[in-house]
Amino acid sequence: MTNIEMVSVSQNPRIKPRALRPGDRVGIVAPASNVKREMLEAGCDGLRRAGYEPFYFESILERDLYFAGSAQRRARELEDMFVRDDISAIVCARGGYGANYLPQMLDPTKIIPHPKILVGYSDMTTLLCCISDSAKFVTFHGPMVAKDFAIADGVDLASWQNAVGGAAEWEIGEGSGARPLLAGQEEGILYGGCLSMLVASLGTQHEVHTAGTILFLEDVAAKPYQIDRMLMQLKLAGKLNDVRGIVFGEMLDCRQSPDQDYTLEEVVLRVVGDLRIPVAFGLRSGHVSRANITLPIGVKARLEVGAEVRLMILESATAK
Repeated sequence: MTNIEMVSVSQNPRIKPRALRPGDRVGIVAPASNVKREMLEAGCDGLRRAGYEPFYFESILERDLYFAGSAQRRARELEDMFVRDDISAIVCARGGYGANYLPQMLDPTKIIPHPKILVGYSDMTTLLCCISDSAKFVTFHGPMVAKDFAIADGVDLASWQNAVGGAAEWEIGEGSGARPLLAGQEEGILYGGCLSMLVASLGTQHEVHTAGTILFLEDVAAKPYQIDRMLMQLKLAGKLNDVRGIVFGEMLDCRQSPDQDYTLEEVVLRVVGDLRIPVAFGLRSGHVSRANITLPIGVKARLEVGAEVRLMILESATAK
């Protein structure tokens, strides 16, 4: 099988998939960990309430150790959803672990000619960044079916609709949870995802390309020294050299102990404080407490950090 090759295209325009419309059919895939039927069905109900028709292959419920079936099954499922004419967007069921098996198994001829909305987070960062960089699609860091669509207030509908619906320019500002760490204003290509997955790509043929980006970094249940270590690995690998700005996620449960005498903000500033770029902390996308915000990966954005934080998306993420 021909591999999808990673190339450095951070500053090149991405292909914009067709906008998602009410009534469209949404394909659900499980590229990583196994899925529980009850949560999958709850998420399908959430998609229906949002106005879409959910579709999945019954094989999505297969199990192989902690995976959603074999790597071959998971790769074919994703390819099939890209190829099918009746599928308008692809939303991942959940994360977990296992998406890193897929890039080397995917057939580019079944993906590159069929640009579609692809949404996920956590372990899905591997696929989002790989497909954004190699197939040159805009991808979407945002809510998943058996997680966010399955619960009340799991999805930030405004950012979802703006991102997948083709809004020309829009803003993530008040209500996003983001707060200022280092002031400044910069423009770049919005990029990133789960910090653990970004670091895991280093040294592989699918290594992330961060030059010229507004870099979004988020994680969950990682101790502060582990966040420090991963940020330092990115820094020592040169991946922060030409980053224009950094936005951290909510970073849920990222603490050493309840009574630690330092903050995670202090920890990250020790690593990124000398970069002289705007830095914000707390934007609610990925592993979140509620209302998961959708971030389009591969579009032009502007980060303004002052008394407040504004992340402005400067172009549409989908084509109408």
